[in-house]
Amino acid sequence: MMLRGIRVLDLSHTLAGPFATMILADLGAEVVKVEPIQGDETRTWAPFINGESAYYMSINRGKKSIAVNLKDERGRRVVYELAKRSHVLVENFRPGVPEKLGVNYEKILEFNPEIIYVSIKGFKCGSIYENKTAYDIVIQAMSGLMATTGEENRPPVRVSFALFDVITGMMAVIYVLASLQSNTKPVKIEIPMFNTAVFSMCYVPMIYLLTGRRVRRMGNAHPSIAPYQAFQDREGKWFIVAAANDRLWQSMCKALGRTDLAEDARFRTNADRVVNREELVRILQDIFSTNTREYWVKLLEENGVPSAPLYEIDEVFSDPYIKTEDIVIKITHPKLGEIPVLNTPVYVNNERYLNKAHPPLLGEHTIEILRELGYTLQEIYELKREGVIYYPEK
Repeated sequence: MMLRGIRVLDLSHTLAGPFATMILADLGAEVVKVEPIQGDETRTWAPFINGESAYYMSINRGKKSIAVNLKDERGRRVVYELAKRSHVLVENFRPGVPEKLGVNYEKILEFNPEIIYVSIKGFKCGSIYENKTAYDIVIQAMSGLMATTGEENRPPVRVSFALFDVITGMMAVIYVLASLQSNTKPVKIEIPMFNTAVFSMCYVPMIYLLTGRRVRRMGNAHPSIAPYQAFQDREGKWFIVAAANDRLWQSMCKALGRTDLAEDARFRTNADRVVNREELVRILQDIFSTNTREYWVKLLEENGVPSAPLYEIDEVFSDPYIKTEDIVIKITHPKLGEIPVLNTPVYVNNERYLNKAHPPLLGEHTIEILRELGYTLQEIYELKREGVIYYPEK
């Protein structure tokens, strides 16, 4: 495993940080998740399976959990001892909270002057918005993503999952890996979600910066390409067509038996089709309403035109590709027995590195970790009795 011997101290919660540290665990790092006594807030997010949150389990596989009260000096002492033995620390507290809890960069440096300290925030610390609470929907709203998502003349739409949390987590992984290779230590990495969001939208902000034009809401369509969107078949099922250049457009017209459309002055070039998009979509929708999704996808693909069914989530996991490529695998959970989890998407020398340790129960590894730090069983019992730590009774 690429990161064997690397320890990550995970003080993060919710999504961006935990997603990053789960990837680091898959790469071989030992990840110690430090949770408050009541647990990461995502443990309380529905739906639940025998009391365990599906949301929490989706981003915390492969970690160890120690539950510690950081408001107690004895709890902070535990974190300091862990920091001494760690290479990376990840946190996503609100600005000012790390200082109050005594886990800010400067304090951690006292115990480990070579730490890689990753701080994920909604906005840059010291900026005018540093104290603004920033869940993913806040970032989707302020970055312009929601304003460009949805149907024309309809309300803006939130992307259904926490997109910018995930992208920010990936950015964290990239910079942690680079820092581990660097001879410069310590390293403080600050990743504002807002900055990451605007950066990751690529051409949408660039279109505005270069032309002064807003990218408007266009449903499933593309602002620069046509036809490049979803259509319905005669049964109301959705599928997508991506004739992303003039060659593909000509192939599509030939496949549909409508070479007249390729010769029509309104649709001859992509620029023409973008200008006359509304009429083009109406014509194509009339055509696609005459047969099934399966028929159209097969016909278009046979003619080299990118096309695919637009799946509901249950259809995704019924697709044979899912099964043949082991995109879902089974692991064993102490409360739930055998459970499905998503496999890592990356192949390295045709192998995949996945930490199959189950998402930990709250405080599941508290005793193990404290024993490693030199605490006696009696000391551990007293710390639990006084509310400094938590571990589940066997």
